Amino acid sequence: MGLLYAADYLCFYYRIPRNRETLGRVEVHRYYALHKGRTKTNFVFAEPENQVCVRALFPHSGHPPCWYLSRHSEPRIDFE
Repeated sequence: MGLLYAADYLCFYYRIPRNRETLGRVEVHRYYALHKGRTKTNFVFAEPENQVCVRALFPHSGHPPCWYLSRHSEPRIDFE
C-alpha cells in the first residue's frame, strides 16, 4: 500500500510543473438534519458550493480525490 501511495504522490507532483490538470472541482450539496425528539427530523439545505479536489487515487495537499468527492457530493450533517 505504501508503494502505491508513493507512486501516486510522484505522479501527482510530476504533473504540476508540466501544467497538466492536477486539480478539479466538484459541486457539493450539504444538508443538515436537525433531530427533534425521537421521531421528528427537519432538513435544512445549504447553498451548493464548488469544492477543490485532486485528480489522483489518494488525497494530496489537503484535498480529497475527485473520484471520492463525486461519489460523496451530498454530505449529511446531523445535529441533535
